[in-house]
Amino acid sequence: MSKQAKGIFLAAVGAMMWGGSGAAAQYLFHDTPLTTNWLVAVRMLGAGIILTLISLFRNPQGVKRLLTQKWSLIQLVAFAIFGTLNSQLTYFLAIRYSNAPTATVIQYLQPVIIIIWLALVNQHWPRRIDDISVVLAILGTFLLVTGGRLGSLTLTPIALFWGLWCAVAAAIYTVMPVKLLKEFDTFAVCGLAMLIGGLIMSPELFITHVPHLTTADWGMVGYVVIFGTMAAYSMFLGSLNFISPTTTGILGAFEPLVATIIAVSFLGTKLTTAMVIGSLLILATTFLQAIPVKKNPLAK
Repeated sequence: MSKQAKGIFLAAVGAMMWGGSGAAAQYLFHDTPLTTNWLVAVRMLGAGIILTLISLFRNPQGVKRLLTQKWSLIQLVAFAIFGTLNSQLTYFLAIRYSNAPTATVIQYLQPVIIIIWLALVNQHWPRRIDDISVVLAILGTFLLVTGGRLGSLTLTPIALFWGLWCAVAAAIYTVMPVKLLKEFDTFAVCGLAMLIGGLIMSPELFITHVPHLTTADWGMVGYVVIFGTMAAYSMFLGSLNFISPTTTGILGAFEPLVATIIAVSFLGTKLTTAMVIGSLLILATTFLQAIPVKKNPLAK
């Protein structure tokens, strides 16, 4: 297998595992007594411990330096709270109040939010392709939320709220750790951030009784922690050793595709034609952002 083929395989399978995780969470929220906070706590603690142990095995000195330098520790804790925990919790809340396909697609508004944020911070107009991305994202969100009918909503207000917050949280998660990732191992940053977030959520494990679940239900919880989080992150990040971040980002579209197939085929989720078109328009922004465009010579 060539390096490129290996990278594509890792990125695609990692994204598919994420999609399966969203569908598994939808099943757990709708068919078991599990609470959102409990599942987030278990997911982050479990994946955080595993990824941190891997980081300690790979580069113990790097982990020590990350935790002992004042600036890196402060940024790590901030990233754990406002990036990792924020994105994990709001994503699962969006699933609870809507469904896995909708929550996953709305999360893909993240590039557009970053475009708007950078335009405001840098005080310059976005590129033409960015303008097109914003228009497509707005139109896609309108179709997804209203089903193409003015004055009606296919999502409840609380589902829309958590979905949009999830997209903002995903944008923060993407932008916030840039400096840390330049200095430290990706697995160490992600693992420790998840572990810190899981520790913050850990009181939920003591104030909530252990839910009565079947063996199959516990299997779903195990999938969310091991395959849908730890393995998915490892494979997706590992793909960057063989292919470009642009290609990896495009292959991330497998996440909503798999979440939709599983939710529609096995969980009885219904999607209208307008919602499907809206989802495709939002996902199209990811592909547009991957197109290489020369900088406008008039731009600052």
